[in-house]
Amino acid sequence: MKRKTITLSKHNYKWLGVFLLSLSLTWGVTQLESNSVTHFTHHWGLKAVNAQILRPEEAAAIIYEELPYLPQENQYRSAETGEINPEHTLMSRFIRYHKDFQRRSPQYRLDWKVTLADYLGVNRSIRESNYPGSTLQSNPLAQDIEVIRQLSRRQRQQLVDLLVKIYNPQSQPTTNKPVPQEEETEQTSEVSTPSTPSLSEPGDAQLLIP
Repeated sequence: MKRKTITLSKHNYKWLGVFLLSLSLTWGVTQLESNSVTHFTHHWGLKAVNAQILRPEEAAAIIYEELPYLPQENQYRSAETGEINPEHTLMSRFIRYHKDFQRRSPQYRLDWKVTLADYLGVNRSIRESNYPGSTLQSNPLAQDIEVIRQLSRRQRQQLVDLLVKIYNPQSQPTTNKPVPQEEETEQTSEVSTPSTPSLSEPGDAQLLIP
């Protein structure tokens, strides 16, 4: 009888240890997900599943850090308070329109290119009622569209690559492919002889629009 009691006690200790280990791992994962947002810009190896907890404003801050030439367009005033919200930027609205209004995946280039096509006027027409600017005194849609259309083809590609890198870090960028500078293309177009055009890759049409 005594030996049976000792065996049962060891069995209970074993399950108690498993329970405590599981509780510790759960707490550790929760802490990792919480800290990953704060330190995201310093850890590009972060798993894509953790990147999904990023707020659009936080993702936009990463974009402006990596691509400082992008205009922030954050001068609009709140309709409720009359104050300027510096986090209400072009990129935060771009991401919200993509994810919240169009329900497109943030992990794939093609989806981001489709959103670019909306801004460029070659896909879905964007209406003010279907754009993240209703909380502002004036809707920034028209100016946002103008800014996106002024970006060069290479700048649009860099933006798409960075967005995918943020939300799907395991993907491979495409901006390392050689792309002729627009100025050089314009200078040589008058003296170059006609040649057979090369085939474009899927999804490139939206980025080729001037």
